[in-house]
Amino acid sequence: MKAGFTRQAALAAAFLTFAGPAMAQDDFQVPRTQWGQPDLQGVWNFSSVIPLQRPAFFGDKQFLTEEDLAALTAQTEAGLEAINNAGTGGYNTFWTEMGHGNDNRTSLIEYPENGRLPEIQEGVPIQRGGLGPDEPGERPVRMIVGGISKDGPEDRGLSERCIVGFNAGPPFTPNLYNNNVQIIQNKDYAVIITEMIHDARIVPLNGQAPLDESIELWSGDSRGYWDGDTLVVETRNFSSLTQSFSPFGTGAEKKLTERFTLTDQYTLEYEFTLEDPATFKDKLVAMVPMSRVDGLMYEYACHEGNYGMVNILRGERMEEARTTEAQ
Repeated sequence: MKAGFTRQAALAAAFLTFAGPAMAQDDFQVPRTQWGQPDLQGVWNFSSVIPLQRPAFFGDKQFLTEEDLAALTAQTEAGLEAINNAGTGGYNTFWTEMGHGNDNRTSLIEYPENGRLPEIQEGVPIQRGGLGPDEPGERPVRMIVGGISKDGPEDRGLSERCIVGFNAGPPFTPNLYNNNVQIIQNKDYAVIITEMIHDARIVPLNGQAPLDESIELWSGDSRGYWDGDTLVVETRNFSSLTQSFSPFGTGAEKKLTERFTLTDQYTLEYEFTLEDPATFKDKLVAMVPMSRVDGLMYEYACHEGNYGMVNILRGERMEEARTTEAQ
């Protein structure tokens, strides 16, 4: 799949039928659990064709007009056709979740105001990864997709090793597919289950003390509380073996604050603020609308029969053997 075409075509597709930013219904009453807390339970989809970062050609424009949409129509059709005709690659558009067109923002990032990631600190480690050739680098491999070689599983990305899904977060950012989460609540806990690699994050809501800062977890250590009708989840203690955000830094000093707010019976507004002064020179704030799914979320198995990893390493050993025989 050609990344350049994907970003522009997906962006344009989103804007062809936009209905403006999601707005809370005036007469909407937040449903409540038997304990009087907002009831956020259910399956929610956070797929979106709005890009995380604002494309440079939009400049400082935060929202698109109908005139902008007309100019993007032809580009959309050409871009989607190019993706499907690209030949061998990761995925074509058949496999991707394209989201819906009820958002006319030019980026999911709302701060910094330019809709772009904050500047990074000097000397921050960068591992980009991707579906193409291996990237140069050394262990530990913190990238989500791709790898630095095929000498062993430790040289592959975290999602290929079934440790962290490429969109499992936290925070949740839309990606190719499996953009679903399920929320389960009782009085003292909220459980946030991701479809990708089916990780369950158990969030105490009862003032439970956080873990010692020396204990690192792949998805961090989360603690939650209610701010009016908004569930606020603060997470620290991320593993230094993960990236801070996107290809940059490590999770060692990252603090993440997530806010979950029902705006109507079908929409859960998900906003996250990422603060990591060791990686970025400023904080990052993004908002991703989630849509209620009228159905179940099924298990996505990864470790159970991860033949992809076995075949990657086996294929490289066979290639090495052929090279030796040819010499």
